[in-house]
Amino acid sequence: MLPFVAMLLVIAICPLCAPHWWEPNRHKLIASAVLGLPVVGFYALRRPPALVHAAEDYVSFIVLLAGLFVISGGILLRGDLVATPATNTAFLALGGVLASFVGTTGASMLLVRALLQTNSERIRVKHTVVFFIFIVSNVGGMLTPLGDPPLFLGYLSGVPFAWTFRLWPQWLFMVAVLLLLYFVWDTRRYVHEPLAALRRDRAEIEPLRVRGGLNALGLALVVLAVAFLHAPWREIAIVAVAGVSLWRTPASVRRANGVTAYPMTEVAVLFFGIFLTMIPALELLRVRGGELGVREPWQFFWAAGTLSSFLDNAPTYLTFLALAQGLHLTDEVAGVTHAVLAAISVGSVAMGANSYIGNAPNFMVKSIAEEAKVAMPSFFGYMLYSGAILVPLFVIVTLLFFR
Repeated sequence: MLPFVAMLLVIAICPLCAPHWWEPNRHKLIASAVLGLPVVGFYALRRPPALVHAAEDYVSFIVLLAGLFVISGGILLRGDLVATPATNTAFLALGGVLASFVGTTGASMLLVRALLQTNSERIRVKHTVVFFIFIVSNVGGMLTPLGDPPLFLGYLSGVPFAWTFRLWPQWLFMVAVLLLLYFVWDTRRYVHEPLAALRRDRAEIEPLRVRGGLNALGLALVVLAVAFLHAPWREIAIVAVAGVSLWRTPASVRRANGVTAYPMTEVAVLFFGIFLTMIPALELLRVRGGELGVREPWQFFWAAGTLSSFLDNAPTYLTFLALAQGLHLTDEVAGVTHAVLAAISVGSVAMGANSYIGNAPNFMVKSIAEEAKVAMPSFFGYMLYSGAILVPLFVIVTLLFFR
């Protein structure tokens, strides 16, 4: 278990305590390799098939994320609308829907720059980016395995593709509440904007334009590949669609989107270490998970969600799925009950919004906003927002859906 615990601590602590050392992806690869090596040696001697299974899941996981990253990076959305509360709320609502079908990372990268450009004349913008992270980068990606990494890992672990549509009541409730709160908040902020800023906002209007729109067809093809194909044909199809996207999309579109290989490389090297080190942790939970005392849906919701707030939500999801399987509950789906799997899924996806390190798009959106001169909250300042807004929302979700 120690390499897995160390891997999670490295991911959580290094960005805060040693950001400059942690920034190059080669240092992340070194950490992943060093911590994964003991597990590779042990399982190579004792049970090589476990390594093969982990490698297959890793390849499928990375191919899907890379495919969505490449294809969504070929769609450029630009424009400067009048930044009224209604306009901003419409942006967030659109992102809350798209996130489930192009991934939280894809939807975030597709919409955040257009939203920031629309609000560039306004003074009070910070709260808009915070709610964008809540809705588009996290809660919105709950309806399909494409939406968020933990759900795709669940799909690879035997959860049917269409099962996540069962989460629509939780998704609709949380997105609707957050959109309503945002609209009220932004309306109050809007009336306190300087008159000069509002005049500039109304004067500097640029219609929304889309370049690389053909990539939307590519995203649809990825959805079909995941839904109807199995490995290795699924991965071959995704790579082929991504290759066509790279070939047919002008390089200027990706440059304008600020697309680089860095974020995808970062995900690949970190999950290389995670997939290796979590093998014994998952096996131990399957065998001894019942001893932890987590049995009820509400307990799984808060346990999986709390860890997802500060550790990566994908391995957290698998950890608690393995724990639930170890309880030998009624086998309704993937060895657990529908209620327990829903609790693990919603907790892992939604509570990734509780901190900047809960989900990969959170930090990406923060960095893009700061490049646009938006004074974003600090790590703990952001958690004041999430603590005041999201924690009460999750308490209500518990009472409504997971008691």
